[in-house]
Amino acid sequence: MTVSRPVRIGLLRLTDSAPVIHAQATGLFAAEGLDVTLSVEPSWANLADKLSYGLLDAAVMLPPLVLAMALGLRPAAARLIIPMSLSQHGDAVTLSNELAGPILAGGRPNAAEAGQRLAELLRGRPRVTLAVVHAWSTHALLFKSWLHAAGIDPQADVDWAIVPPADSVAAIESGRIDGFCAGAPWGAVAAAAGVGRTVALSSDIMPGHPEKCLAVREAWAEEHPHALQDLLRALLRAAADCADPANTPTIAATLAQPAFLNLAPEIIAASLPGGTRDGVCQDTDVCRFGTPEVTRPTLAQARWFLDQMARWRDLPVSGADAEALAARIYRPDLHDTTT
Repeated sequence: MTVSRPVRIGLLRLTDSAPVIHAQATGLFAAEGLDVTLSVEPSWANLADKLSYGLLDAAVMLPPLVLAMALGLRPAAARLIIPMSLSQHGDAVTLSNELAGPILAGGRPNAAEAGQRLAELLRGRPRVTLAVVHAWSTHALLFKSWLHAAGIDPQADVDWAIVPPADSVAAIESGRIDGFCAGAPWGAVAAAAGVGRTVALSSDIMPGHPEKCLAVREAWAEEHPHALQDLLRALLRAAADCADPANTPTIAATLAQPAFLNLAPEIIAASLPGGTRDGVCQDTDVCRFGTPEVTRPTLAQARWFLDQMARWRDLPVSGADAEALAARIYRPDLHDTTT
């Protein structure tokens, strides 16, 4: 009789958690002999803390946060590895109606033009408060690069707030923030609630950018190498399912359940491959899944994240030390040996 091996995986209420949720819902984990428990957390800080203290074995994570944890840039450091990338794209810059209205007048511009229109709006007015989901997030790096390209100084011209993705709509509705960059489907949720509009998609800001990854505690991976391979095998199959537009209605319905995103399935579907809905598609980016280009973690990705992290905040590593860190955390060899 096969003995099930327990694995605790954390995630947030985001479309790009789809491969993990789908693998659980369809029995792909169980088919590999894994007894997976999913833990839906309220924030990236919660997720990081639980990984650090061994309360989770793995998680859907922000790659810059994984690097920051390894560098001791937050109170609870942790040694994690990234054996798989889970998604590309999926983030959106959503602004209050007051700011978004003039930017979107006459139709949606491309990301560069939207940034220039925002820069014109901000001249001579009080500083705005913009939010990202975590200080060490892909969202923060892309948002700051987009602002900088438009002539807006992300350090001098903007006040920053940290708001978990699921809280971003309430934060903009209350006026606590003037805009946010968060993963799908929260830009579409803000638009559906009538409190903001998306002015730029991350796929337009940086086409092909990596987004979420699978982060695994290094100690757990070393203690359970076969379970890790089984975990990756199940997730690669799940990611391939998520990449197929024919599966979008079913996957959206699964994600919509109260235990997961607890949102209307049509809003979630708009951010999955092939999903459409009038109006919603304008306010959400589509997540990419499943192809080797998406799922294989590369050292080039690690270098890009470290370069961008250094660009906007001081890092304690550079040169050969940064290369060594990237090679320890990013493990394409584990991805490539999964069959």
